[in-house]
Amino acid sequence: MKYGVIKYYFFSIKMKLRYNLGKRYFLITFLLVFIGPGRMLFGAPMQHSGLWEAHWITAAKSQSATNTWICFRKEIKIQKKPVIALAKIAVDSKYWLWINNRLVIFEGGLKRGATPRDTYYDEVNIAPYLHNGVNTIGILLWYFGKDGFSHNSSGKAGMVFQCITPEMTILSDDSWEARIDPAYEISPLPHPNYRLPESNVFYDARKSLGLWYSPDYDAVAHGFGAAMEIGIPPCAPWHQLIKRPIPQWKDYGLNKYVRKRIISGKNNDTIVCVLPYDAQITPYLDIISPAGENISIQTDAHADGGALNVRAGYITKEGRQAYESYGWMNGNKVYYIVPKGIKIIDLKYRETGYNTTFLGSFKSNSAFLNLYWQKARRTLYVNMRDNYMDCPDRERAQWLGDEVLESGEAFYALDTMSYLLQRKGMYEIIGWQRPDSTLFGPIPAGNWNKELPCQVLAYIGYYGFWNYYLYTGDRKTIEDLYNNVKKYVAVWKLNDKGTVVFRKGGWTWGDWGENIDTVLLENAWYYLAVKGMRNMAEVLYKKNDVLYYQGIMDTLKDAFNKQFWNGNAYRSPAYKYATDDRSQALAVVSGLADSTKYPALLKVFKQQEHASPYMEKYVLQALYVMGDADYALIRMKKRFGPMVDNPDYTTLFEGWGVGKEGFGGGTFNHAWSGGGLILMSQYICGISPIEPGYRLFHMKPQLGVLHFAHATVPTNRGEIKVSIQKSDKHFIVNLTVPEGTKCEVSIPAVYARILCNQRPVKPEKQNQDNVILIGPGRFQFDAEKES
Repeated sequence: MKYGVIKYYFFSIKMKLRYNLGKRYFLITFLLVFIGPGRMLFGAPMQHSGLWEAHWITAAKSQSATNTWICFRKEIKIQKKPVIALAKIAVDSKYWLWINNRLVIFEGGLKRGATPRDTYYDEVNIAPYLHNGVNTIGILLWYFGKDGFSHNSSGKAGMVFQCITPEMTILSDDSWEARIDPAYEISPLPHPNYRLPESNVFYDARKSLGLWYSPDYDAVAHGFGAAMEIGIPPCAPWHQLIKRPIPQWKDYGLNKYVRKRIISGKNNDTIVCVLPYDAQITPYLDIISPAGENISIQTDAHADGGALNVRAGYITKEGRQAYESYGWMNGNKVYYIVPKGIKIIDLKYRETGYNTTFLGSFKSNSAFLNLYWQKARRTLYVNMRDNYMDCPDRERAQWLGDEVLESGEAFYALDTMSYLLQRKGMYEIIGWQRPDSTLFGPIPAGNWNKELPCQVLAYIGYYGFWNYYLYTGDRKTIEDLYNNVKKYVAVWKLNDKGTVVFRKGGWTWGDWGENIDTVLLENAWYYLAVKGMRNMAEVLYKKNDVLYYQGIMDTLKDAFNKQFWNGNAYRSPAYKYATDDRSQALAVVSGLADSTKYPALLKVFKQQEHASPYMEKYVLQALYVMGDADYALIRMKKRFGPMVDNPDYTTLFEGWGVGKEGFGGGTFNHAWSGGGLILMSQYICGISPIEPGYRLFHMKPQLGVLHFAHATVPTNRGEIKVSIQKSDKHFIVNLTVPEGTKCEVSIPAVYARILCNQRPVKPEKQNQDNVILIGPGRFQFDAEKES
């Protein structure tokens, strides 16, 4: 059942089951939650699996080599088909599930691990795929067999499957048949770079096992034997099993490419297949060929970001054959390098991705802003899967500073299912906390352990953990993680002057580019982290902590301004280069800088442009906080214009250009460049929560030179819709306020006469705005200037 098809259902079924295990009885509770757009249910996010009876199993001949693929089969006879049958499935690393020759799960499993020891498991309702009589289950396991920046290998290929209902019991054990799939081989050099746990997928169809997951398949004749039992969970090396906290991937099915063209060569033809946009895809082919021909498949992202990424290879068998390479890759184009003499019947692709819906929207009279918003959303989505990623090709890693911006974008662009991906990352970083209380990222990772202090502070602070609570209202997560975040914040100290004792961490990284005043950045990020802690302490009624953190904020703010403000800008004493626009921006958005400094800081922002696209979001936000929407739009277009207007890419870049013109390798799909999406919805259209979960929210638009803007903002209480038109005399707002919320509508004070649904209203004056508090419903405000 897909999200969006049904509205909202919640039911719990309790069954008393008697296992064939003596006289032991167990109470099992099945909790099914189907959630439609605009609804979010927060349950226990990181649940241990409870009782297991099944065994971890593997193929008897498996040596757990890198890039091992194993086939598992099981036939089971069912007298009465169950209504619900929740199967628990865990693997290292990925799996595909067929039941009765029907594909049930396309790429199940999550990259390991929820903690440095533990492993995720899936829960899948397999009842719709079962029937009375004999049923055949097939599972294809892909064991990565190496660490990466997004995966912590257990060191052993294995799978565990358990499904227990009153009508049947299915447990993985040595009654299952298993064998290594010989068709999957190690590809020739070059291999993907060390950051990726995935290998190239190289398939020799001459060694294919055929439809080994089909009911009438002769497994013994094809070399299947009894699976080898390893142990009952929790056991090493997979340890505790944690329930998958995010949905299974959305499968868009096999689709035709937008267009194709052939580049003819002497021995091979290169077929260039154009995708509709940069997407996570698995390539497919249908051909007629002699045996032994080698087809190579890769995308235009194969060498993106200054490193080699994943690709695929296929060796043909005789005759007509169809094949889909299961290792996902991304890009705007797919290249099939095909030997002469092969007849192409069809080439297709399957897009899969995080299961969310594009509910948010933004439009204005600026073509640049509209295109920027669309490209930002596309870049965001291609960077969502097992975790938020910095890029979907070179690293696929959950860099913490990137996720702060990505999760902020998701609140405005995607439905509430996107909340779960940030929550997963929040529990993971705490799950990976070291004995000395320090945190690091990216995690989960088997070959990375360096702390980037500024990124960690950003993630656990005001724009990370607190922002998550503010937009979702999920108090349980904040309550679960608070004490561990508190431990990390306690690692940081103030010196005798009241500013931060500088911490290098494992990598002193504040941003790409030059003229980085890292001392200022650490002080500002620490202030924002403490600000987030103070707010979380208030929510959790920890009065002593509130006073403690407020005291730190007061001390640091006073010391920051005394030590670093020189009358024109903030500068740390040892910093000798051009004034850093990033650190000035953080001083504004954090509240370290008061409004008396805004005129001087505006001059800085007009003169200094050093921030990468990552930190540029905070510079532009500072301009909106300072009330200069006009210059915010000017600077946004100046800095992001070439990237947004580039016709060769549907996504945004890591740096201001691609490749050598970029930073850190220069990938063409870095979602940190999409921070402007947040600003368009939050500041131009003015929608942001005041109270957690949008119980109360702002509509405080800053159109600047624009005369029209519209936004749809998904929330867990329904969609907020706003449309604003501005002319010389009128300011017209059409606003939809969902049930269970209230809105503070702010209209510039220059518009004196205000009608709400054609009736006069008397607003409250606040600073330079007319403020009107309204409840749920649809409203039109027509404000007119006095003549």
